[in-house]
Parts: sequence; C-alpha cells; structure tokens
Amino acid sequence: MASEEMIRRKPFTAIAAIVFAVVAGLHLLRLIWGWEVSIGGLHIPMWASIVALFIAAGLAVMLWHEARPVE
Repeated sequence: MASEEMIRRKPFTAIAAIVFAVVAGLHLLRLIWGWEVSIGGLHIPMWASIVALFIAAGLAVMLWHEARPVE
C-alpha cells in the first residue's frame, strides 16, 4: 500500500511522475511501431524520440522516488 500512501502524501509529484511515464511510453511505442511525426511540415526524426524517451523516463523515476514517503 506504499503507492496509495505516496499519492495521498504528495499527489502532484505522483501525478507528474505518471504523466512523464506515459510520455516515455508513447515515445517507446513510436520507436517500436515507427510512427511518423511532423509538426508544421517539419519531420521529427526517430533519434529525437530516443532522447525524449530517456529524459521522460528519467524524470518519471526521479519524481517517483521523490514522492515516496520517508521511512
């Protein structure tokens, strides 16, 4: 039940960690399925999703650890 206690103690940090985890998951799916992304006619290369995956996943992990209750 530590995750329930974490969400109760630091809800915004836990929500931010979940959002970053979802973003990392979407970047991973783009890499696996080869989704093309373009913004305003500019094609976004796959290597950008690799970088974004590591950044989003790292932020999610750090926020999750920060949100944990101190024992």
